[in-house]
Amino acid sequence: MNPAHRPVRRSLPWLLAALSMIGPFSIDAVFPAFPLVGAHFGVDAAPLQQLISVYLVTYAAMSLFHGAISDAVGRKPVVVAGLLVYALASVGAAMSTSFAMLLACRGLQGMCAGAGLVVGRAVVRDSLEGPAAQRLMSQVMMIFGVAPVIAPMVGALLLPLGGWHGIFWLLAGFTVLLALALQLFLDETHPPARRTRFAPRPLLAGYRSFGRDRLFWPLLVSSSVNFAGLFLYIASAPRIVRELLQLSAQGFPWLFLPVVSGLIGGAWLSGRMAGRHSANSTVSLGYAVMLLACAAHLLLALLLPAPRLPWSMLPLILHGIGVQLAFPTLTLLLLDRFPHHRGGISSVQAFASLLLCSFVAGVMSPLLSRGMLPLALGASALTVAGVLAWWWYHRLTRRSLELPLADAGTAAMQAEIAEPR
Repeated sequence: MNPAHRPVRRSLPWLLAALSMIGPFSIDAVFPAFPLVGAHFGVDAAPLQQLISVYLVTYAAMSLFHGAISDAVGRKPVVVAGLLVYALASVGAAMSTSFAMLLACRGLQGMCAGAGLVVGRAVVRDSLEGPAAQRLMSQVMMIFGVAPVIAPMVGALLLPLGGWHGIFWLLAGFTVLLALALQLFLDETHPPARRTRFAPRPLLAGYRSFGRDRLFWPLLVSSSVNFAGLFLYIASAPRIVRELLQLSAQGFPWLFLPVVSGLIGGAWLSGRMAGRHSANSTVSLGYAVMLLACAAHLLLALLLPAPRLPWSMLPLILHGIGVQLAFPTLTLLLLDRFPHHRGGISSVQAFASLLLCSFVAGVMSPLLSRGMLPLALGASALTVAGVLAWWWYHRLTRRSLELPLADAGTAAMQAEIAEPR
């Protein structure tokens, strides 16, 4: 069990939210600069897409190691060092003299950007338990929810001031200031007595131990799929806004504002439910709301062959609420499967979620974004997969409670993990 925790600073939710915002800003803020970057280096749309692909590939690869490294050396050094290297990569991107150099700097950004998201989740669970941890995770996600909307707007505002270079200079300055703030205000939450050795063999052994845990798999699937249905609409935003809704570039808020409103509302509601409702009821309610949103998507797609505003976008609010109701609790349940390897668990969760989102963006979105009905069917399929995984987990935990008396101690431990109080 966890030792007694020191009081959590009031700045912790804001610091962790700022860490989690680096990822969306690294991707979304660069979108408005694509035409200028292409004109500067003389490349077309296909090479420009590599600015995102290279970033995501290195992000996914390193996300498997950030948490394990933090389990070995502590949370704070990994986060601060990652931010400083990210800042150097951003400076290199701003000063790039060739497109190859820009791609290399984007790859280095991806290698470092995941440290904040992965290690930040472990910090939450290191710092608090039960309902308090759920409330903190919800606060972080509520602040984080605005990042996908404001990032493109910030990038667009910077273009007249400093061109595409200004975006990378802003990212560099932001991460340096954040690293300084973390050095001053973030307490180390993983003391030396609880650290594990970082080496390839123990790392692989740890990942194998995750795989042998029966409850790990349904939680990993459910927490990874949780956001995928909504992300299908986010990844399809250009075609939805420009082709299906036939709006200009100023029409993107019609899609993103409902998404963000739902995410923020769901995070707030999750925090309010912490300590008042069990983990099972909170996650089940989240998936029930997501299923209701999918039903609304399907109904509107059938009734309105040509999507109309605002009706066709309103179910995104419900979908966002459901996602954020379920996600904080799912994450905490997964982290608690291995209390001494929370960094490693967080790494695996981030890696799985990123791979799935890459598949959604690269395969499902191009195939399904030709109409609202295919999108609704795809989002429904992903949501149902999450529901089935959650049902699988719930069934396994019920079985653990029905063990014979000889295994009562094991059952009690599993019940405590499954229902944090």
